Amino acid sequence: MFPKPIEKSSRAWQLGYQALLPIVMLLWLAPLLAVALFSIRPDSDFLVGNYWGWPSSFEMIKNYSMVFGSAMPRYIMNSFLITIPTVIGAVALSCMTGFALGVYKFRGNLLIFFMFIAGNFVPFQILMVPVRDLTLDMGLYNTKTGLVLFHIAFQTGFCTLFMRNFIKALPYELIEAARVEGIAEWRIFWYVVLPLMKPAIAALSVLIFTFIWNDYFWAIVLTQGENAQPVTAGITSFNAQFRAMYHLMSAGSIIAALPPVLMFFLMQKHFIAGLTLGAVK
Repeated sequence: MFPKPIEKSSRAWQLGYQALLPIVMLLWLAPLLAVALFSIRPDSDFLVGNYWGWPSSFEMIKNYSMVFGSAMPRYIMNSFLITIPTVIGAVALSCMTGFALGVYKFRGNLLIFFMFIAGNFVPFQILMVPVRDLTLDMGLYNTKTGLVLFHIAFQTGFCTLFMRNFIKALPYELIEAARVEGIAEWRIFWYVVLPLMKPAIAALSVLIFTFIWNDYFWAIVLTQGENAQPVTAGITSFNAQFRAMYHLMSAGSIIAALPPVLMFFLMQKHFIAGLTLGAVK
């Protein structure tokens, strides 16, 4: 039923596995290595078609200085101003809705829960025109506030699914014991349930941070220009009318990828604990 561990395989299989693993890893890392190599090439290499050969010179400092000297810092700040409020809003709402749907039994509980889930199955391309028109009517088009509100609304469904299932796995006896002591419901949520949700909150925060930070579709649909666009859309500003500055786009992509990578490594312990908690049960 389950694949046999490589340690129990024949010696030939083990040698084949050890030989293929580095090759597969190089193939998986090839796009990242290509972007990193492009980011230190001079612009002249792209003009003469030297894409994959040895760089004629190494222009790492020059390329990255040009990126930071452009509007890239403004785009990065916009990404933080969009991503952090979205993570806080989506996680806070999902904690409360997950508590309500996971603890209380009332008519329509499953129906409401299924509505949250159903929103995750709607192709977001279908929502492009109505969402854009809605932001225009509300005066939120090309604003960071409009992008934050949309992301919170769109991510709350997935977050509620995550939190509700997590809360359902908690010992219900803790809530019953708190009620016997006469503790108010909001205190049960704040002092009993919420501390137990810290691993789930950390894991969900890392996931949502990565989703929102890497979003490109809604960034170009709902915003334009450096006043509101996040860094994913801002990288395209290095495209000129007749040519693309691949060396600057690659350097900007490396810089844009650093915050979610750093957040994952900083929250790695809590992230793994939140994903695996309750797996044995």
